[in-house]
Amino acid sequence: MAKNYKIFISHSWSYPDDLIKLRGLLEERGYFNVVFQEAGNDVPINSENASYIKKVLKAKITDSDVVLAIAGMYASYSDWIAWEVETAYLNDIPVIGVIPRGQERISATVTKYSKIDVRWNTESIVEAIRAYAK
Repeated sequence: MAKNYKIFISHSWSYPDDLIKLRGLLEERGYFNVVFQEAGNDVPINSENASYIKKVLKAKITDSDVVLAIAGMYASYSDWIAWEVETAYLNDIPVIGVIPRGQERISATVTKYSKIDVRWNTESIVEAIRAYAK
């Protein structure tokens, strides 16, 4: 039986298309089962209380097999992405940086904690998940 990978995708709420596209790549990949853990526009955490949001997100991150961090330059300016990847790192959850298509420069915030950074290619992402997921 194929493994179900629990994946938390660290992303920017200002760029929801990247999250949707990355989910789509993984969901469409045959013989690769994923369960997404992150909060997205489709299932937001309905709170403005930062400590409550961090508690909920930490539970999702630590329950994940791996964190995929979208490594666009906007990640360098997001306190939430920085907090998510650092939280994963401090809790021994592997972080994989995913470089958006066409990006020449990538976020140092992500690469500081990532085990590997891969290009926006289904096979590269799946291979990294299989290699590094706990």
